[in-house]
Amino acid sequence: MAFKRSSGILLHPTSLPGTPGIGTIGKQAYRFVDWLSEAGQSLWQVLPLGPTGYGDSPYASFSTFAGNPLIIDLEMLRDQGYVTEQAIQPPEYIKFDGPVDFGSVVWWKIPVLKKAANVFLTRGKNHEFEKFKKENASWLDNYALFMNIKEFYDHKAQDEKLFGKLWNNYWPADLATFQPKAIADWKAKNAEGIEMQKVIQFFFFQQWLALKSYANGKGISIIGDIPIFVAADSADVWANQKLFQLNADGTPKFVAGVPPDYFSATGQLWGNPLYNWDAMKKDNYSWWTERIKSMLHMVDFIRVDHFRGFEAYWSIPASEKTAINGKWVKGPDHDFFNAIKKALGDLPILAEDLGLITKEVQDLRDDFSLPGMKVLQFAFDANEAGKDGFTNAFLPHMYTQNCLVYTGTHDNDTMQGWLDHASPAELAIIGDYLGGNVKKEDLVPELIRTALMSVAVFAIFPLQDIFAISSEARMNTPSTLGSNWSWRMKEEHFDKTKAAWLKKYARLSARNMKK
Repeated sequence: MAFKRSSGILLHPTSLPGTPGIGTIGKQAYRFVDWLSEAGQSLWQVLPLGPTGYGDSPYASFSTFAGNPLIIDLEMLRDQGYVTEQAIQPPEYIKFDGPVDFGSVVWWKIPVLKKAANVFLTRGKNHEFEKFKKENASWLDNYALFMNIKEFYDHKAQDEKLFGKLWNNYWPADLATFQPKAIADWKAKNAEGIEMQKVIQFFFFQQWLALKSYANGKGISIIGDIPIFVAADSADVWANQKLFQLNADGTPKFVAGVPPDYFSATGQLWGNPLYNWDAMKKDNYSWWTERIKSMLHMVDFIRVDHFRGFEAYWSIPASEKTAINGKWVKGPDHDFFNAIKKALGDLPILAEDLGLITKEVQDLRDDFSLPGMKVLQFAFDANEAGKDGFTNAFLPHMYTQNCLVYTGTHDNDTMQGWLDHASPAELAIIGDYLGGNVKKEDLVPELIRTALMSVAVFAIFPLQDIFAISSEARMNTPSTLGSNWSWRMKEEHFDKTKAAWLKKYARLSARNMKK
């Protein structure tokens, strides 16, 4: 499909400021939309919006369909009368500024949301809620059930100090393997807890879709993110075990990752269960069709993470400790996208085509006219400076129109952090490319301006780069645990001067043209 020349900002809602412990989709999110509009921007890119688990990664969600309860705004629930002012006051260990402490937020906020859900349910039948349950039953019923069972057995595992256990190696076998009688018995005994999970999702979708409508009304489209693989600890895998490469007990046979490369001698072992593509093909990939359809209800464009996995994926035996002994296995390729296009029409899909990209992957991307990604941090490698000119595909003069340019992604250091660690040779190339007279403190804004002026149809920048913040604002360092995903913007970043600067160059680069 045709894409309109645009630019925008990458900022996950958890990074919004001014609310206890974590950013929310309340007033500050609306304020951010207003700032985007003031800055002449028409795109807001977010990370996956699902409920996060161990490691706090939005790419390892308990459900690819559900919303993250932690970003529900409590003040909005207070205004609706579902929770009191006193109940939403955070304890002293929850801060309004500084990085997100996910563990503390979960400990405090989930019980508050349950109180609100309980009040909601005591008010009697709600027609909007009933409609929501009916329209989303294909995923909501199993998600609510999964989370209810999980909550019980997670508490039990903590009491018995059995940490890190998943549904497929700790739940009773009949529940773990989704046996109808065990499922029916659990539902009968835990109906209220299951219903509360559905109410919390209703709260999320009410707030998110209202925010999306407001953004769209301001001329701002939202880019969402679908990881190609789903988490092992998810309702998606548990309730659809025949669609994944699993053993009879629900444990994976093979898992996802990437092979050894320049960055890692042992590759990356992600651990996601792999799809049983043959089983998915039998019903024309209906689970995936529903997944994309659901996502397009939440966002306007979808960025598919690890797009190359549709052409071929790195399959690693589940018993392996590293990714070394994996192998490439052919994916569903064109057949998949033909089926999705037949079911849903033109695809507003953006392909994350970074990493080892073969001609076959390029053909898959181009045959469906999907824009790929360009990252400026990859453009100035001194080792790729050829004698006959610079032909690195990430340099702006090498772009085609059908691509997205980023200064960096959520997995990169910030642009300023990258520059702070760049070699003299790399800095020299950047300086020459930008004209030779750019001060070091002006490199980031000049790189942003260069990206805006490129032919790439979309130009997107992490908010950290707009303000040239260094490595302390990095969102994620792959293959590490600890402080990832925790950065939050500050009040001072709603900056009118910077908004005016962005608007100026969005106009000069024809990226804020009215429809």
